[in-house]
Amino acid sequence: MAKIYNENKNVLDAAFERIEFAFNEFDSIFLSVSGGKDSSIMMQLTARKARELGKKFSILYIDLEAQYKATIDHVKVLIDECSDVLEDVYWCCLPLSLRNAVSVIQPKWICWDKKDKAKWVRNMPTGKYKKYVINEDNYPKEWDWFERGMEFEDFILYFADWFNKKHGGLTGTGVGIRSDESLNRFRTIISDKKVRYKGKPWTTQVKFKHMKNVYNFYPIYDWRTEDDWGAVAKLDLKFNEIYELMYKNGVSIHEQRLCQPYGDDQRNGLDQFKALEYETWEKVLNRVHGVNFGNIYARSSLLGNIKSEKPTNMTWEQYTVWLLESIGLYAPELRDHYHKKITTFLEWYEKHEGVKLQDIKDEEDSKLESAKKVASWRRIARAIERNDFWMKRLSFGQTKGDVERMFELKKKYNNLLDANATNDKHLKQVAEKINKGVD
Repeated sequence: MAKIYNENKNVLDAAFERIEFAFNEFDSIFLSVSGGKDSSIMMQLTARKARELGKKFSILYIDLEAQYKATIDHVKVLIDECSDVLEDVYWCCLPLSLRNAVSVIQPKWICWDKKDKAKWVRNMPTGKYKKYVINEDNYPKEWDWFERGMEFEDFILYFADWFNKKHGGLTGTGVGIRSDESLNRFRTIISDKKVRYKGKPWTTQVKFKHMKNVYNFYPIYDWRTEDDWGAVAKLDLKFNEIYELMYKNGVSIHEQRLCQPYGDDQRNGLDQFKALEYETWEKVLNRVHGVNFGNIYARSSLLGNIKSEKPTNMTWEQYTVWLLESIGLYAPELRDHYHKKITTFLEWYEKHEGVKLQDIKDEEDSKLESAKKVASWRRIARAIERNDFWMKRLSFGQTKGDVERMFELKKKYNNLLDANATNDKHLKQVAEKINKGVD
């Protein structure tokens, strides 16, 4: 598994050799394309070798909907550039279940979900690219295995099985990953538990049900990031312009990722959308319930109202918890401040009104809630939504401890206490004093 760097053979030559081997050994080939630099380079190298050998290949692009416009544009460019050697293009705009790391309550979201069509980040491809689109209304009748909300990883396996049965023989699946990009990717390739094709270390047999005729191959597995951009420069390859914007935004070439905005790196993902494609930013924030809470990180102040809405499938109690955990992603001190206030509020009602925690209703009469005469989860959630630092809506007043906590927030978040972001008179006065350095 040693990297190939010597005077006789470089990684680019090695990649071309691997691709030629794949064309000669496999009866059919499809590449998994993401629009990222690795799969983009793999596709263009494969196209060059296909022309040389008189071969064709197919591509699978799983469109996750909440993507950079630059990525979609780049995928279109790749299709145009390689059209002469492409057998089939599977541009999948299907309702797949994806990770939503922003909330424990809603750990998954479904892209291209018809129920949320009004909130889609973008429409499905039109014009000459429409013919490639596979969606919930036109997917092949042989895909009896497909179901709305299936996992991304499961879809890929079922697709590979279907593709192999359609073409017969041996199928090679090109995957543009590099082992130096992450430990998991390194393990995927080097594991001694993997079955190789003819002992080639850059191949692995796909294990799924009784499928034995599909092998992944990784033509650029031993490349470094520098090799990617070296190939782009040397061969004048097309590349996703989002990487250039990332570089200008201060992201090094080794840290650039096209991560989905709601994944485990959601803070970086969301922040990048804001900085790189502002026109996509608002749509991305509002696509998944609660993800627009990322605003609390991107806004100019921790004091302004939170623009959010309760998902229809959530109770007000669940929504309250979700608001707190979302705040905790960006300002854990603010979350703890609200949690302490809410706990005191609930304890007061149990002690003085005999209303135990389990008996707090989701909603009460709205007039009584406004008059602060009853406890309800809706009343609590609305207080958090308003970013009511003093929690006046829960009948609290300004305390010395509250002001001290605001000073603590000022120390950590520096300029994120804008007095003009709040309509509360007393809160505005304290914020102004803090920003002037007056105790």
